[in-house]
Amino acid sequence: MKKVGVIGLGAMGQGVAKNLLDAGFDVYGCDVRRESLATFAEHGGKPCETPAQLGAQCDVVITFVVNAAQTDAVLFGEHGAAQSMRAGSVVVASATVPPAYAIALGERLATSGIGLIDSPVSGGVVGATNGTLSLLASGPDSAFEACEDVLQAIASKVYRLGSAHGNGSKVKVINQLLVGVQIAAAAEAMALGLREGVDPAQLYEVITHSAGNSWAFTDRVPHIIDGNYSSPTTALDIFVKDLGLVLDAARASKFPLPLASTAHQMFTTASAAGYGNEDDTAVIKIFPGIQLPTKGE
Repeated sequence: MKKVGVIGLGAMGQGVAKNLLDAGFDVYGCDVRRESLATFAEHGGKPCETPAQLGAQCDVVITFVVNAAQTDAVLFGEHGAAQSMRAGSVVVASATVPPAYAIALGERLATSGIGLIDSPVSGGVVGATNGTLSLLASGPDSAFEACEDVLQAIASKVYRLGSAHGNGSKVKVINQLLVGVQIAAAAEAMALGLREGVDPAQLYEVITHSAGNSWAFTDRVPHIIDGNYSSPTTALDIFVKDLGLVLDAARASKFPLPLASTAHQMFTTASAAGYGNEDDTAVIKIFPGIQLPTKGE
């Protein structure tokens, strides 16, 4: 029975861990939150006090953390997993990070004989819960061969984007460019509709059956109509971070991204106004002179 570790048992990590358990893997988990470890244990997982304790047990370690800094901390910080992982084991790094960081991470792990799959994910909490994530993965064939069964247990699509670390992160950054711009555009469209006195539910019905529709409009606008910003699918500050990564990548290439720049400013403005921990659709709150629907209305 292959031993798999999941570091980061938030909403997505819990879903991934449960799918691994259901697939018959021996699953270890680590998180700073005691309640998350308790939930994991209730599902049959084996809680670990530190990433190092987890790493010593596992053939494959999946990191479900927020960013590069947290990835570094759980792998190389005090009691980090990399210090105890065996040569030949594999890290599957799932955070959205700068491509240059993913390249450097692969080189750093390789010095200890540890493989890396640079594998940011798409599909959100629903995909993690249902085992239908898309993995935007890159890394050497040997790393894929070592954990192909693990990846298949948590995803419906595993995109192998080449052997070079960083390719997965590059594709993820481009995906986040589109999602961030589209959420900002959906909020702008709804703001104009509210300003013009259009019924928001009717506007949603029309747009979702018209050429102006997008995944972001279909998925996110119901949050605006319901006035529900307090139970975020994705927190607004995630797009401050992710669009920042988009712009950093473009800046390094001296490449213009006018729409991404504008969307980043919109999310940053909303964050500065105190909405950073609310749902990402709270970006609509930056528009003046509109009456937003309220929860339960």
